[in-house]
Amino acid sequence: MNTLTRRQFALATLAAPSLLKAAASADKINLAFIGPGGMGTNHIKTMCKRDDVIFSWVCDADSKRAETAAKTIQELTGQTPQIAGDMRRVLDDKAVQAVLMATPDHWHAPGAILAANAGKHVYVEKPCSHNLHEGRLMIEAAARNKVAMQIGTQSRSTAHIQQIVEKLRGGIIGDILVAKAWNSQLRTNHGHKPDSEPPPHLDYDLWLGPVPKVPFKSTYHPAHWRWFHHFGAGDFGNDGVHDIDIARWGLGVEQHPNRIIGQGSKLFFDDDQEWPDTLYCGFEYDIAGKTKQLIYEQRDWSPYVQEGHENGCAWYGTEGLVIGGKAKGWQIFGRKNKLIEDIQPSSGPDLAAHHANFFDAIRSGAKLNADITINHLSTALCHLGNIAARTRRALVFDPVQEQFIGDADTSKLLKREYREHWAAPVG
Repeated sequence: MNTLTRRQFALATLAAPSLLKAAASADKINLAFIGPGGMGTNHIKTMCKRDDVIFSWVCDADSKRAETAAKTIQELTGQTPQIAGDMRRVLDDKAVQAVLMATPDHWHAPGAILAANAGKHVYVEKPCSHNLHEGRLMIEAAARNKVAMQIGTQSRSTAHIQQIVEKLRGGIIGDILVAKAWNSQLRTNHGHKPDSEPPPHLDYDLWLGPVPKVPFKSTYHPAHWRWFHHFGAGDFGNDGVHDIDIARWGLGVEQHPNRIIGQGSKLFFDDDQEWPDTLYCGFEYDIAGKTKQLIYEQRDWSPYVQEGHENGCAWYGTEGLVIGGKAKGWQIFGRKNKLIEDIQPSSGPDLAAHHANFFDAIRSGAKLNADITINHLSTALCHLGNIAARTRRALVFDPVQEQFIGDADTSKLLKREYREHWAAPVG
């Protein structure tokens, strides 16, 4: 099967909910948690409010985290999940129907692909991948195994965000030509830490997974791995992916961009983190003879908010403007800055609704709000923007073949090297 045909097959299969393996609607879902750290704990506390889940496993390379998560589940539900360090024990359990993965980014694709290959439905945190090629492998794994693969951009299941996108699609500000997303907040200086021995409760080799070995730093675990090239995609992939996903959704572009530019540097922090604390990226899309633009701004040292929103989006149309954010809502302006509507949500992004959508897909084949095909396009923007910033070049991209045009060396950055390891993705 040639590359293009394989991709078309993957997209078509995921687009057909009836092809997903479904559980009986009355059944409880047998679920395993993999990576119950910071966001993983939020998932646990939210999901423990449901009465239709069997919490069968908690898995983490950090034994303290796994034990704490299992204790939380027991306290909130009365259930006693088994504890594992190695996810293969979880995936070998045929009773497990679904896994929720909130691991570090470098495990997202390897773990999700292994789970899909084991026939498990997957909810995996954002960004879906550590690099662009991994996202494609995830699409193919979900399609090949006919499983649901939901990504943790819960804004896709949030009512007031769905509402503004519907209004944009309905033409409330005319033809939308430009969208912008920003991530403007004051982060923490992580300092300079020497290489050291990992703590005794962390199986560091297991935590690394298929990533080439590097010495342990206390900055990596438990929280700050995402600021390093080896393990994360910087704050673009961490916080920025939420807002650029919303911006792309409202802009209505369902393909990769054709051209990418980017500038990124560490302007503020003097510490070990490797990704930029300041980043500006531009993406252009050629669609049916027209061009649209998507812009991303990031300032991780800003003690103020932009346009009233720490993390926000704006859409610029021929008849008006929408500006706002996932936490505080939206203002819609017409010509001459006339306020048309002010949408004030009762709360921010709805994690419980995103879980519900995932379970609906498992039970009935319902359409996922943030399936892997959707999130791959948004996460790819993080990877493409980061590459443009690192190379300091204007890049031309083939949206179908997923390669830079006439630039084989830069295309190598769309993948990563893995060490010989049982979890290394193949393809």
